[in-house]
Amino acid sequence: MAQSAPNPSQPNCDNRTDLTSSEITAIAHLYRGEVYRSTIWRTRLDTTTNWAVVTLGVALSISFASPDASPLPLVLVGVLIIFFLMQEARRYRYFNVWRARARWMETHFYAPMLNDGDLHMEENWQKTLANDYMRPKYHVSMMTAVGRRIRRNYLWILLIQSLAFAGKLAVHPTPVESLEQAIRRADVGPLRGEIIVALGAVYVISWVAIAIWSDKNDKIRARGRGTDSSMG
Repeated sequence: MAQSAPNPSQPNCDNRTDLTSSEITAIAHLYRGEVYRSTIWRTRLDTTTNWAVVTLGVALSISFASPDASPLPLVLVGVLIIFFLMQEARRYRYFNVWRARARWMETHFYAPMLNDGDLHMEENWQKTLANDYMRPKYHVSMMTAVGRRIRRNYLWILLIQSLAFAGKLAVHPTPVESLEQAIRRADVGPLRGEIIVALGAVYVISWVAIAIWSDKNDKIRARGRGTDSSMG
């Protein structure tokens, strides 16, 4: 019987490249380094979130200190929250680089080795890792990073800020009796309450929209890769 021609899409196990013990040791040390760096940047993410929570807490304390206190601190703290969110998104992009590299080694090196002792070098996963070291780049866009951080932490901070502002208008200095009265309480200097409320609505809706978009985008990327364990 004639032998069928080899399929180039199938890996050739006879040509598999094995790693030496020294190379395996080097990869183990490399993995430890990547885990350490991802841990450091993960801690920096927590720090930024803590700053946002503390500033929101200060604004709440000032605005609810007395019935005559202005709700303006709850508006101004939004600027700081946005600043912290941008900082955290930037830090997340760095964190994602180290996390993705560690996850790549776990998926293609450690998991196969622990599962059946087969490193599957013919899949060329090591070349992807090498290219990432030679030409490092962010694995997610800035908007994706912002959306992920909103979904993880900042959505709750933004909602608490918005509810606190609405609650301040509703109860201080006396319980509100009409929507018109609540809008008048939102006046800030020459800016009418309608403008402040409209800006607040755009403020919240915009961040929620980014969070929803990033979630859908992540799911599309995961389906395209066929797994959620790849880089990015």
